[in-house]
Amino acid sequence: MPKPYQEEFRQDVVRVARNRGPGVTVEQVATDFGVHPMTLFKWMRRADIDDGAKPGATSQESAELREARRRIKLLEQENEVLRRAAASLSQAHLPGKGSTRS
Repeated sequence: MPKPYQEEFRQDVVRVARNRGPGVTVEQVATDFGVHPMTLFKWMRRADIDDGAKPGATSQESAELREARRRIKLLEQENEVLRRAAASLSQAHLPGKGSTRS
């Protein structure tokens, strides 16, 4: 599992990479900070989207979508439990199914 980097650290590294001097590559900046160059490229792409420089879902929108999907899944599970309970209760009240009345 990749080690998590704090958001402030990511922002600092992206800022340094964007403001790098002539002749300094993104790969060199990544190496100086101890991250993989591809990781830094991904952070820069995410920052461009979050800043509105490139189209795409922002980090905030992605987080909201993940939370909505999690909530939908939970509600669907709750709905299934209620549906099964209702079906079970309706079966219990049918004549001849455990009823002592004739």
